[in-house]
Amino acid sequence: MSREINESQSNSSGSALAAGMPAPEFTLPAGPDRKVTLENYRGRPVILAFYPADWSPVCGDQMALYNEILPEFKRYNAELLGISVDGPWCHRAYRESRNLQFPLLADFEPKGEVARVYGVYRDGEGVSERALFVLDNEGRISWSYVSPIDVNPGADGILAALENLSRKETQDGK
Repeated sequence: MSREINESQSNSSGSALAAGMPAPEFTLPAGPDRKVTLENYRGRPVILAFYPADWSPVCGDQMALYNEILPEFKRYNAELLGISVDGPWCHRAYRESRNLQFPLLADFEPKGEVARVYGVYRDGEGVSERALFVLDNEGRISWSYVSPIDVNPGADGILAALENLSRKETQDGK
């Protein structure tokens, strides 16, 4: 499965990309027969939720929470994209078993390429960090957070970032 990443935006420092930076573009499988391109979400906020792996207890709780509060994200016109190094077939089974109502993207081959570009790949373990990014309407990172890998980061930070974006848009008259 092909993927596209803007290599000029590669992050070699090993730390998560910070607020204010342009979000690197990518195209990833959202299932065995469907791809998602970040650029297609321009004009609305996007939440990128990197997580280590499907079927693990903390990841399951985190994704279930986001699924439950998806209406709150939609209230801000925000789209949620889950990203892990699991393959598209694994994501499909996981999504169906958990009844998740948002895409899970497969950063599978080459393994962790998008997580590396965002500075959240764990080389020693072959998984991504548990990292969150909120992108503004123009594709810039407005907020990012890396949680300890064994801790569900919850949704408070995401909701606060979306509220700040909404407030800024209102002040800017958009």
